[in-house]
Order: sequence, then structure tokens, then C-alpha cells
Amino acid sequence: MGINRHTESTGVAVVTIDYPPVNAIPTDGWFAIADEIREAGRDRKTKVVVLRAENRGFNAGVDIKEIQSKPGHQALIDANHGCFEAFGAVYDCPVPVIASVQGFCLGGGIGLVGNADVVIASDDATFGLPEVDRGALGAATHLARLVPQHLMRALFYTASTITAQQLHHHGSVYQVVPRAELDAATLKVAENIAAKDGRVIRAAKKALNGIDIQDVHRSYRYEQGFTFELNLAGVADEIRARFDDDLAASKSGNQE
Repeated sequence: MGINRHTESTGVAVVTIDYPPVNAIPTDGWFAIADEIREAGRDRKTKVVVLRAENRGFNAGVDIKEIQSKPGHQALIDANHGCFEAFGAVYDCPVPVIASVQGFCLGGGIGLVGNADVVIASDDATFGLPEVDRGALGAATHLARLVPQHLMRALFYTASTITAQQLHHHGSVYQVVPRAELDAATLKVAENIAAKDGRVIRAAKKALNGIDIQDVHRSYRYEQGFTFELNLAGVADEIRARFDDDLAASKSGNQE
């Protein structure tokens, strides 16, 4: 369990997220994702990094239970710093990062995928930001890299999800494949990239980041400020408590 890295084939490093059952990532996990991606990128033999996950879905976002279990705001601050580091590591990795997504991709998962270079998804994959329903903000920066501006706003305000097939239509998901074929399809694309001259691939990644129209680091950090504000005002705690009460009532009703 945790974050693991291995070499799949020549030039391909694979970083796997594994926090069963749903990959709700604890604070240390976000920093570990950043560390493993950076370490892979520093290896001159690496030409491409694959970011994948075990379990039911690719990513359920931040582990809210961890934050709620600790007094004060330090846990929230640490989680936000961890997300900032993980998202930044994907974007700044000196080689392309391929996100291989199955099942649900929520919250912080959007930050990872939105900053990736290529996205391959299984046909059961869905993507969304439930932040508004949790009294938080963030990763709209990265959702805006996956869908057009007005769709991003509608998805964000309503906390709705969008399918892999819809993202493929918008061009942000490169391929949609059956779940059983996801790893093989991702590796095929990774090996295609890894067959190129690594010097050119690294130069290309730097060039593409250099011509990007958005400063993703500054934009995401700006969003995080509003999350801190909502927490300091007590709004986030109030909304999360209401969500917990609704969830408990739902479970009680199902047991009757």
C-alpha cells in the first residue's frame, strides 16, 4: 500500500497509487507521489512516466477523514501543500507523464490528470470536482485543461462528473479502452514515446511547458487561498458536518 515506482520497460517508469479501497490520498501520499515522479524524471534513462492506480478508482481526492481527525488547520495546510507538490511534480517532470485512469477520478485526481501530458482512460472512467459540495475550492485550474471554459464552470458549480468518452470528444483524453486493456494500452503509448531520442523528448517537454498559456502553479495557488478562507470562516466544517449527517442518515435508512 502507498506509492510505488518500478521500471516497466526501457525508458518507461511506472508510478502506482495504492490506497485501498478508493485511493483517498493521505497527506504523506501526495508528497510521496511528488517524490516518486521527480525521482523518475531525474533518471536520465527515463523517457516517459506512467501514473496509474490500483483499486476501484484512480483517485478519490484528499483523505477528508484524516483532516477532520486532527484539531486546528495544520492538517488542511499540509494536505494543500501536498497536493500543490504532487500536481507540480507532474507538470514540471522533465519527461512526459501519462495518466492512466480507471473508475472515478475526483478532486485531487483532477489536479494530477489535468497536469499530465497524455491521458488514457478506461471506458468506466468518470471525472469531476465535488469541491463545492465539500466546502472547498481548487483544481478548477486543472479541470480547465480538460474541458472548455463554460463547461468547466458548469461542472464546478454543480459538482457534476463527466465521462471518459465525453473528454475524448473534447480531445483531452487520448484513448478510451476497456478497463481490462487499460494497462496494456497505456504501456503501448508510453513505449512509443520511449522509442524516441530522450534528448529530444526532454527538450520537447520543456518547450511545451514554456509556451503554455496558463501558469498552473500560480493559478492553483490562488484557488487554494479561497479554500483556506472558507475553512477559517467555519463554512467548510459546517458543510462537511452536514454531509456526514446526510451520509449517516442514508446508511441508517439502507439498513432498515
